[in-house]
Amino acid sequence: MPTELRLAGMPVPSRSLRSYALAAVLAGLPEGDAPEAALLRTLAAGGDWQEGLRRDLANPTPEDAALVRLAREIELSPLEIFAVALAAAVEEDARIGRVIAWLQAPVGGSRPTVGLLASCLGTLAPEGCHPIETLAHGPAVRCGLLAVPADGGPLPERPVRVPLHLASALRGSDGFLPGVTIGAESEVPLPASLLQEAERHATALGSAPRRGLVLRTGSPAEGRAVAAAIAVSLGLRPAFLGAEEIAGLGPWLLLRGLLPVFVCDPGPGERKSLPALPLYSGPVLALCGPDGGVELAGAPAPSWSLTVPPREEREGLWRSALGDETLAVELARDHRHGAGRIALLGRLAAHNAALRGGDRPAREDIAAASWTGEGGGIESLAQPLPDPIPDEALVITDALRRELDLLVLRCRARDRLVEGLGASATARYRPGVRALLVGPSGTGKTLAAGWLATRLGLPLYRVDLASVTSKYIGETEKNLAQLLARAEQAEVVLLFDEADSMFGKRTEVRDSNDRFANAQTNYLLQRIESFDGIVLLTSNSRARFDSAFSRRLDAILDFPLPGPEERRALWQSHLGTAHGIAPRDLNQLSAMAELGGGHIRNAVLTAAVLAQEAGRPLEIGDVLQGLHTEYRKLGKPMPFELKAPA
Repeated sequence: MPTELRLAGMPVPSRSLRSYALAAVLAGLPEGDAPEAALLRTLAAGGDWQEGLRRDLANPTPEDAALVRLAREIELSPLEIFAVALAAAVEEDARIGRVIAWLQAPVGGSRPTVGLLASCLGTLAPEGCHPIETLAHGPAVRCGLLAVPADGGPLPERPVRVPLHLASALRGSDGFLPGVTIGAESEVPLPASLLQEAERHATALGSAPRRGLVLRTGSPAEGRAVAAAIAVSLGLRPAFLGAEEIAGLGPWLLLRGLLPVFVCDPGPGERKSLPALPLYSGPVLALCGPDGGVELAGAPAPSWSLTVPPREEREGLWRSALGDETLAVELARDHRHGAGRIALLGRLAAHNAALRGGDRPAREDIAAASWTGEGGGIESLAQPLPDPIPDEALVITDALRRELDLLVLRCRARDRLVEGLGASATARYRPGVRALLVGPSGTGKTLAAGWLATRLGLPLYRVDLASVTSKYIGETEKNLAQLLARAEQAEVVLLFDEADSMFGKRTEVRDSNDRFANAQTNYLLQRIESFDGIVLLTSNSRARFDSAFSRRLDAILDFPLPGPEERRALWQSHLGTAHGIAPRDLNQLSAMAELGGGHIRNAVLTAAVLAQEAGRPLEIGDVLQGLHTEYRKLGKPMPFELKAPA
């Protein structure tokens, strides 16, 4: 039963806008007995369509409320409102499409043409405006609410349609847009500090029209959760979008109460312009990494870089994720993880605990989960080195071990290192740690990196220079930006082996290649200085690095060739106990073979092959043959005191 409204003291049945639009079409038809005409009279029965229009716009029915509200926001004319109502009706009622096709035969199809709408509803056009011009170039077309083909015959014969997602929105449904996600994909608990900051940003966004904000983070999940928190504060829902143009996006956002969140990933020095949203004046968010720039309406938008929460809040996040008070305190103290990373590690650790039959995650479950990246940025650009390195495997001098112990303490204390210090120490402090390990090949630099990561309980990744570097201008910087952002978020130790190939001295500019190479070095120096994690670099010579690089390092550790005592310890560590080498021969090897640990390892492995082939314990002759092979690789003669095999 239709509801009734009072007009001039008489009961008048309330009708929908589509019915009045059909009544307007019917008013221009001659009497006839065609079945389509009878159907049209049924669909548009009763009422003065012009009087009904005025009444419905002033007090719309629930069916028309969304369209009338949108029309007020983007200032649609009555002609466009009726056109939208009729074009949307075709998308949901086949009978109306049948009537429209009959009216327009033989030129048009089941969607109303510009000419049909102009002839039947032309009196509703704005004063002084031609109906066809209003339909073809008015606000409804400019914002994508109505779509008119750019070509396809004379303008009056072109069909008018409402995009399907907008037709769904007018019916009260979100509809479907490829590549668009409504709402946060995963639940990431946010600490109080982030929620309070999100509310402040929401207040600023809602205080004036056409305001935007760029959220910068290395964790997509955490960024989406923060965007959702801002949307909730604004009374909206987040809609995560790509950076491509989407027809009719503005009216869709308004109809469904959505906050647009554009997800983009600009590289260093790159600027992304967010798509224009014609006639949309609401807030806009962009979610991206730490590099590049984002422009909204041709101007840079303000940024909010999400930071790691303080230790007290990290304890609460770990407690919520694991349900273990003691473990939560330890993890918050030892690791600088953000909310998104903690939520991910908690889920993965719970799965690992279930696999081993445990009730709740333990420290080893967290360690196993920490090798899983978020977003896949690390694994494609760096090689994981998962093998733990125990203390006894690292044979170095006492002085070097003390320096490494100090580096471990620096890494553990980096979160609160400057607490209580003066203003000069706290200014521009970043909790990242950068160390250079320098020494000849085979002196244990990479092994020391693995030992350091083992002591810290962090994953170790060796940067794959072949995957990072690119011949295309700007691609190397973009790859490094992605790698470093993911490494910061996941809190891993990054190892740059032979780092002088990337961090070498800047050269005099003679051509464009020199200029781009220097620009790449400049970016690396600046980005490493602002890096929030732990990065280790190895090289054979300190002199190969740019002088400006030394200032950016927190520690430089020299790895000298081992002396006789260190070499003896290295031989014993590699040979183990199941061998037949006399102490006298072992002393002679340590004194005469002046090699680093890497070369000793290779010689022992070659000797082990010979011993296994012969089916006996490893003997001195096997080691000498392995040494002979190693010296030949080095291009050096075997020491005279060590009898070379025949």
